[in-house]
Amino acid sequence: MKEKIWLSSPHMGGREMKYIQDAFAENWIAPLGPNVNGLENDLEKFLGQDLHVAALSSGTAALHLSLILLGVEPGDYVICQSLTFSASANPIAYIGAKPIFVDSEKETWNLCPNAVEEAIKFGIAEGKKPKAIIAVALYGISYKVDEITALSKKYDIPVIEDSAEALGSMYKNQKCGTFGDLGVLSFNGNKIITTSGGGALTLKDREFKKKAVFLSTQAKDDAPHYEHTSIGYNYRMSNICAGIGRGQMEVLEERVAQRRAMHAYYKGLFKDNPHVTLHEEPNEDYFANYWLSVVQINPTSPVTVAEMIHRFQQENIETRPIWKPMHLQPIFHDEAYFGGQLAEKLFNNGLCLPSGSNLSDADRNRIAQVVHQIFA
Repeated sequence: MKEKIWLSSPHMGGREMKYIQDAFAENWIAPLGPNVNGLENDLEKFLGQDLHVAALSSGTAALHLSLILLGVEPGDYVICQSLTFSASANPIAYIGAKPIFVDSEKETWNLCPNAVEEAIKFGIAEGKKPKAIIAVALYGISYKVDEITALSKKYDIPVIEDSAEALGSMYKNQKCGTFGDLGVLSFNGNKIITTSGGGALTLKDREFKKKAVFLSTQAKDDAPHYEHTSIGYNYRMSNICAGIGRGQMEVLEERVAQRRAMHAYYKGLFKDNPHVTLHEEPNEDYFANYWLSVVQINPTSPVTVAEMIHRFQQENIETRPIWKPMHLQPIFHDEAYFGGQLAEKLFNNGLCLPSGSNLSDADRNRIAQVVHQIFA
């Protein structure tokens, strides 16, 4: 069996152990401590825009708290991109709110502004204007910020920016995670940098951060005993995981450069292949971290997506279909959806390729050999 080539594996930089050892030496083995504060400061400095950051146990936790902070309640409508991982939509269900899913647009594969406005008008007609718009930066490419922000202002609906896949990406030289009223980052094991598990909430209001930290630490009121006037959650990041994150932050820009180099490799590999289209930044306004390099297989191709996955699997190389749209998922089958069939077509013809920052020249050669064999 040949050595496994993973889709996107963790890539340590070497400095992580220093922060972890410091935590052990100082006995900060808890969901608070110097590494938690330090990681938040590192992220605030990297993102800019005078943002505040709360380090949490996952990006999903950050999204859940975002909805709570915005006052979303059972029965409320929340607009969500359909072409995304289920973690973008699941927190809506945690609250008992109702998702309205919308289609993608062809340039970024993110929220279609026309479909978003249709969804807003639907909610208003139902007597329930949507409480929030969850805007995803899919595979590290920002959504159409100007258009979605304009709709947000026009209808006075806040945007939750799901940049779980987009740390290090930019739109018009501004970092992803800084555009929404609230933002979500993920440091899962397969992300651009990792804290093993973990995520962060980005906020423009310091008081919102205080409330987020309060809710994420079981909502303990300021009293000499355990007093609770709010429902709380165990969502704070541990000091150990934050130590991994501090070491990873030191190599973040290098990791982005390595992922972009892998994407450039695929661009060369497929430049003369009429059956494969590489998903790219639509224009110079966008700068993608290319967390995953993703292709569309032409429906007239002699090889299907399923066959390509199988051929790569035979060589012990991991590939995956792109996200199955939420409006096609059994758990969300009865929810409202606006738009056409673009998200469905992208899913049917899409393939995620190995994109890790730690792939070697030998790995790239193995990938290229399989591609050449498939389309020989």
